[in-house]
Amino acid sequence: MSWFFLSLLAAFSLATSDALTKKFFSDQPPYAMGLIRLGYALPWLLISLFFIPLVAADMTFWLCILIGLPLEVFALYCYMKALKASPISLSVPFLAFTPGFIILTGWMLLGEKISAGGFWGIVLIIAGAYCLNISKAKYGILGPLRAIFTEPGSRLMLFVSFIYAFTSTIGKLAINHSNPYFFGIIYNVAFTALMFVFLPLAVKTGPRKDLTKKPFIGLILGIIVSVAIFSHVLAISMTNVAYMISLKRTSLLFGVIYGALLFKEEKIAERLTGAAIMITGVFLIGWFG
Repeated sequence: MSWFFLSLLAAFSLATSDALTKKFFSDQPPYAMGLIRLGYALPWLLISLFFIPLVAADMTFWLCILIGLPLEVFALYCYMKALKASPISLSVPFLAFTPGFIILTGWMLLGEKISAGGFWGIVLIIAGAYCLNISKAKYGILGPLRAIFTEPGSRLMLFVSFIYAFTSTIGKLAINHSNPYFFGIIYNVAFTALMFVFLPLAVKTGPRKDLTKKPFIGLILGIIVSVAIFSHVLAISMTNVAYMISLKRTSLLFGVIYGALLFKEEKIAERLTGAAIMITGVFLIGWFG
């Protein structure tokens, strides 16, 4: 299976896991939502260890793990809080900013030039974000932009997108120093363990048994999260990071559709239009940026 189809599978499974998490586990605190999602994937990841080629990882691999994990914990917490706080069709599309942030950080930190494709891609992503709240234009031309920063899920997901601009590149470097299967399992098992370690500090109220009170849905969610993990690491190992992340961001459209079908969210037409414009910008960055 080529990176193209693996990226689409990663996009669909990510959007599906987001929808299931919001539908069945949004009664939990954001940190617990993230841990439920990882915890139910853990058995499938551990079983997979018996079927993958193992490698002797070098220092670069472990350094990437050490740097990436704290960022991932913080990003996942913000991600779950965004899903909990706002409509999925209004929060998830802001993940489209990740490729734009990758270009901007490269320009600021490394002096890399922004190409015409990259520039117009960023413009389209911003235009799409504006269109997500186009109905707010009745309060003035800046109404849709103000709505981005007054909607908590949008603000949080914008921050998550910024963090993912770093972790996606770190992950590709770790894969280059191991293999996609080994990285996908070790990284996410360590990620889950770290989340468990900080659970007593992050969630101080409520019985821990609430984390496993929906085991059947949890197991389904775990399978889908595992598919998202493996399809992501396999796809990103086969091609340029920007290409893979660009295609994976089609999850935005799936997310908006889930918002309409599962949650009966309003203003789906304008959010679908905004998401489509943002994805067009992402493709410009991925292919011409």
